[in-house]
Amino acid sequence: MLTKVSRPSLDDLGLSPGKRARLHRMLYEYGPANGTLLLLPIDQGLEHGPVDFFDNPDSIDPDFQYELALDGNYSGIALHYGLASKYFAKYAGKIPLVLKINGKTNIPSDDDPFSPLTATVEDAVRLGADAVGYTLYVGSPSQGEDIAQLTDVRDECDRYGMPLIVWAYPRGAAIKAKGGQDSLYAVDYAARVACELGADVVKLNVPKVEANDKQPKPYGTMTIGEEEALRKVVKSAGRTLVLISGGSKISDDDLVHKARLAMEAGVTGLIFGRNMWQRKHDGALAITSRIHEMLKGYSG
Repeated sequence: MLTKVSRPSLDDLGLSPGKRARLHRMLYEYGPANGTLLLLPIDQGLEHGPVDFFDNPDSIDPDFQYELALDGNYSGIALHYGLASKYFAKYAGKIPLVLKINGKTNIPSDDDPFSPLTATVEDAVRLGADAVGYTLYVGSPSQGEDIAQLTDVRDECDRYGMPLIVWAYPRGAAIKAKGGQDSLYAVDYAARVACELGADVVKLNVPKVEANDKQPKPYGTMTIGEEEALRKVVKSAGRTLVLISGGSKISDDDLVHKARLAMEAGVTGLIFGRNMWQRKHDGALAITSRIHEMLKGYSG
């Protein structure tokens, strides 16, 4: 029998008034507005290059994603400084903004990844953001520099009352040698690191649960299903809200199944990008509607 994992509430998080007010807007005033989150990220242009826009050429114009976020009633849109400073003004007050404040290209090898700052928490305040996003590469040879940079960002978030969402990505040569970036070992470790370092929300991928003896003990010999693996990850994240990533585009039914599995495991919400905006507007709204209908069952 699966052990029930309850997602933490705002009361559990010990937030400052500023952080609480901003997270409350995203959880209860926008999107599903029932204590769950549905975020639309468009940070892929920097992270992957223009190739992700090829499936839907209209999506290279950020107004496409802003309009989708607005029409689809998302809890927020996540993007980098340029797409906020150049495009957000006419959507301000209509859709919450999550400002990504670090990033990199995928051109260099992923054996030693590090994302330098591209904006500041003060920029997020000035632009009207309700949260900042930070990518942390757990296990990278550069994690010392990364954690130090995140510590400064966390202190600024505390100073300005800005919620901190950490994209906790296991990466680097050591992670590859210990089972890979999507192994249960790696994702579970990333969830705990985000909690230990003070993230208010953590974005994670669904861990793979196939046999993988490269993982450190006891992970390599654990025989559990996807939902139980996700429950373990949510528990490791403690009083840090968990968002599950959509990843590369999959079929509608598979996406809804993935979303339901995550919600059953106790996550707070979903951050689905390419699975939404790599479709034409009407198709994107249709799958968004299915996700909204599913999320109605997880209010809290």
